[in-house]
Amino acid sequence: MPRDAKTPLAPPALTPMRAAGILATLLFGAAGGMLFFKLTMPLPWMIGAMVVTTVAALAGAPLKGPGGIRPLMITILGIMLGSAFTPDALAHAGRWWPSLATLIGFIVVVTAAVAAFLVKAGKFDPVSAYFSAAPGGFATMLVLGGELGGDERRISLVHAVRILLTVLIIAFWFRFFEGYRPGSAAALGSVADIAGHDFLILAVCAIGFPIARRLKIPAAPLIGPMVLSAAVHMAGLTTAKPPSELVNLAQIVIGTNVGCRFVGVPVRHVFKTMYLSIAVTLFMVALAVVFAYLLNRLTGIGFEALWLAFSPGGLAEMTLISLAMGIDTAFVSTHHLLRMIFMVTAAPLVFAWLKKRLHLKKPHPPKESHEGVANPEP
Repeated sequence: MPRDAKTPLAPPALTPMRAAGILATLLFGAAGGMLFFKLTMPLPWMIGAMVVTTVAALAGAPLKGPGGIRPLMITILGIMLGSAFTPDALAHAGRWWPSLATLIGFIVVVTAAVAAFLVKAGKFDPVSAYFSAAPGGFATMLVLGGELGGDERRISLVHAVRILLTVLIIAFWFRFFEGYRPGSAAALGSVADIAGHDFLILAVCAIGFPIARRLKIPAAPLIGPMVLSAAVHMAGLTTAKPPSELVNLAQIVIGTNVGCRFVGVPVRHVFKTMYLSIAVTLFMVALAVVFAYLLNRLTGIGFEALWLAFSPGGLAEMTLISLAMGIDTAFVSTHHLLRMIFMVTAAPLVFAWLKKRLHLKKPHPPKESHEGVANPEP
C-alpha cells in the first residue's frame, strides 16, 4: 500500500548492517572521486562519487545512502562557503540587485513553462507538475508536493534528474569548453596547517545548524553555519577555511547521496518520466544561459557567475562548483539562497491559487503506480 501523503519521511534505523552498507557505499563513491581526480575533472570528489553511484544504483546495486551523515557534511560546506563573504568579495555587492530581481522573473517563467509542459506532455496532475517544475530545494518540494496530494514518485524523480544533469552539464562544460582546471587543494590548506584558535572559531560556526533548524530556516545545515561563518569572516576574526580533507569528504558524501536517490528506480518503468525530466532540465539550463548572456551584456557581471547563479542545480552543488572554478562564490550562493527562499515562500501561496483556479479536490495519497521513486534522502 502506498504511504499516506501526509506521513513524514522518516530515516531508517541505523543498524550495524546498514552502517556497514553506508560505509561500503561511501568507499565506492570515494573510488569514483579518486578516478575523476586522476582524470583532472572539475569538482572530482563530488562528481566522481555522484556518477559511479548513480550508474550502480540504476544497475540495481544495493547502495545505502548516507542521509544521516549528509547534514554534518553540509555544515562543513556551509562554513566554507561563508568564508567567501569577505569585505573584498562584497565590495561590489551593490551591482547584484539587477540579477537578483531578474532571478525572480526567471523562476516564475521556468516554473510556469515546465509545469504546463509536464501536464500536457507527461500527463502529470497539476499539483505534481507544479512541485516538479518548481526549482526549489529537493526535499522541500517533495514534502510540500506530497502533503498537498502530488505524486511523490514523479516529483522525486524529476528533481533528482534535474540536480544530477545540471551538475554534470555545467562541470563538464567548464572543463572541456572553458579550459577550467580543478583548483589546488592548497588554497584550503590541511588539517595540520590550521591554527588552534582558527579551528575553534570555525567549529563554533557549526552551531548555526541547530539554531537555523530551531528557527525553521530552510536548508538549515547549510544556511545556519554559512551565515555565522560569513559574520566572523566579515568581522575579521579569522581568514581560515575548513581544511581540504574535510571538504573533500563532504563532497564525497554529497555526491554519493545524489546517486543513491536513484536506488530502487526501475529504469524500464520510469523511462518516460526520466525522458521528460531530462527535457525540462535541458530547457532550464538553456534558459539560464540566455538570461546570463543578456544580464552580462546589460550589467557587465561575468557570464560564468551569472550562469551558475541561474542554473537549476542544488544550492550546495552550484556553490561548490563556483568555489572549485574560482567564480564569485558569494554572488552564486546569494542567488541560490534567494531562489530557495522565494520558492519555499511562494509554493504554498501559488498552490492555494492553483487549487481555487482549477477546483482541485482535497489532497489524497497518490495512486499505486509502476513509477519508481528516487530515494528522498533528507
